[in-house]
Amino acid sequence: MFWPIKDDNPTSHTPIVTWALMFICVLVFIWQSQLTQTESQITILSYGIIPAHLFSFGNFSEINPMITPVPAWVTIFTSMFLHGGWMHLGGNMLFLWIFGDNVESAMGRTRFLIFYLLCGVIAAFGQSISDPGSTVPMIGASGAVSGVLGAYLILYPYANVKVLIWLLFFVTIINVPAWIVLGFWFIGQLLSQAGSSSADSGIAFLAHIFGFIGGLLLVFKMRKKGVVILKKRISKPFSYERRKLKKIRIPNSGE
Repeated sequence: MFWPIKDDNPTSHTPIVTWALMFICVLVFIWQSQLTQTESQITILSYGIIPAHLFSFGNFSEINPMITPVPAWVTIFTSMFLHGGWMHLGGNMLFLWIFGDNVESAMGRTRFLIFYLLCGVIAAFGQSISDPGSTVPMIGASGAVSGVLGAYLILYPYANVKVLIWLLFFVTIINVPAWIVLGFWFIGQLLSQAGSSSADSGIAFLAHIFGFIGGLLLVFKMRKKGVVILKKRISKPFSYERRKLKKIRIPNSGE
């Protein structure tokens, strides 16, 4: 198992917007978890992005009467705070927690919030345009979070990310430069998109790709004056900590 757990890129800025976005997503998911299966389905259909609804391909409320009359453009934003499961939520929040604070510091709170929402919009349209007649709803913060990853790659490519590697009985944490971690992540999205469709996998890979590219481009205009790009590293890459898992000793019945 390979998983990023934190970075070594400290900031004196309190990431209020990042924390607020995480809090809202978690709060909404807790609310979702209290819904019945039918109520959950109605919520996703009503507040998730449905390309056919977004691009007005017929009267979608007649095609699916469970949809409430919410303007299609509103679902672009409401969908960013809905998630399909704990793993979906957890992955998005972990990446936002690791990379969001530094990007927020580089932009300032107001600009960061606008940036985050814009990346979500770009991701939503990128995925929707690929199949404008689709009636499958899309939910999740993945597109907006992908934009944060793209911005981080431009701002701090040499910052080290602590990556957890779990191999059998050994747990290893390696400092890996962000450009490698995020570069492999992006390549993975491209390969996944080429190898499957979102309808088959349930994952909107194009939304991740468009969100990431949107973040790459927007960061140049959204960063605060004086904030440099391609910031140099502050710690040694590829250093690691290897820990062997302790064996659990089961006493004999005679002990």
